[in-house]
Amino acid sequence: MATKIFMEALSPTMEEGRLVKWLKNEGDAIKNGDVLAEVETDKAIMELVARGEGVLRKRLLADGTTSPVGALIGVIAGADENIDALVGSSAPIASPPPPAAPSAVAPTAVAPATPTAPPQPEAAPTGRQRSSPLARRLASERGINLGTLQGSGPGGRIVKRDIDTAPTTSPSVAAPVAAMARAAAPAGPGHRDVPLTQIRKTIARRLAESIGPVPTFYLTAEVDMERVAEMRAAMAELGDAYKVSFNDVVLKAVATALHQHPECNAHWLGDAIRYWDRVHLGMAVAIPDGLITPVIFDAHLKGLSAIAAESRDLAARARDRKLKPEEYTGSTFSVSNLGMFGIDQFTAIINPPEAGIIAVGGIEAKAVVVNGAVQVRRRMRITMSCDHRVIDGALGAKFLQTLRRLIENPLMLAY
Repeated sequence: MATKIFMEALSPTMEEGRLVKWLKNEGDAIKNGDVLAEVETDKAIMELVARGEGVLRKRLLADGTTSPVGALIGVIAGADENIDALVGSSAPIASPPPPAAPSAVAPTAVAPATPTAPPQPEAAPTGRQRSSPLARRLASERGINLGTLQGSGPGGRIVKRDIDTAPTTSPSVAAPVAAMARAAAPAGPGHRDVPLTQIRKTIARRLAESIGPVPTFYLTAEVDMERVAEMRAAMAELGDAYKVSFNDVVLKAVATALHQHPECNAHWLGDAIRYWDRVHLGMAVAIPDGLITPVIFDAHLKGLSAIAAESRDLAARARDRKLKPEEYTGSTFSVSNLGMFGIDQFTAIINPPEAGIIAVGGIEAKAVVVNGAVQVRRRMRITMSCDHRVIDGALGAKFLQTLRRLIENPLMLAY
């Protein structure tokens, strides 16, 4: 019996997915549980597995293209099974790009002498021209006016093959002399439009939900890091297994402080405030496509060495887009550290429904007064963004006071 392959919701917030690449070809034998393809969700690259057995008879989605969750993207069936009715009107958009038509349109290398404006569409049809998302993206990248094309897809829809066979709009050449003078200048419009990745779409949507509606205020404190530096040096002498970073100490201190101030370890739910008994600490990790926040669950119960090992593992797999959905969802509070990029101080945007986030700046040597004498000490600034609907000023200040005391006295984190 044939099995439809759907674009599955591989993360809790996924609404559409980009098929990175098929790992099986049409005609391959498929077993239940085989990995069919890699799919980019809004957070990571996940594996799409087979839910049936047979032969991969049809691939309906091309590598690199996007479809909404629930869309039919392939069919597994018996080798001789008729799947025409199953596929139905789903026109395959996975067909490889046809070779460029060699003759229909003259090459544009020799531009006409007439300068001026881009060509006008011929008898533009009334109403909106239907086109697939992939076709729109390719048309934008190649400078093709969709209004000049006749779609060959269902109902006249413009699809990828129409873009592949369409003539591109060549830039006009103003004058040979001027062109020679600008020979070194790159061709093209001087900019490029890159389609949004799934993770970038999610970042844009979620952070827009934060900075507008959330009444945020900020608290900043400067922390002395001398004792943390001394502790790190002492632990490093014990061997690699005991090495910890400054950020590991901050994560442990934040988790401990949240456990002592549960009123800050909270979510705003609109009609209620949820106070969490356990601290699930999100740590922002920069990746090429944006930002992801893997979670150290029950961070308040874990020792410094455990947090150090877990944070390194999560950060490495986050950069490889190998995190599972359950590893980057469920945080109760978050920490963002840009100190390694030379940022002294910044404010981080709250990740709703969390009530706060700690932004960690870099460590620098500064001349400060200690016991009436000027000393050079390593200092670091931390800034807390607070949702005022949950955290009041004095409440946030007390939390930050505790956090600073823990960082400046890191041996307290052992208790």
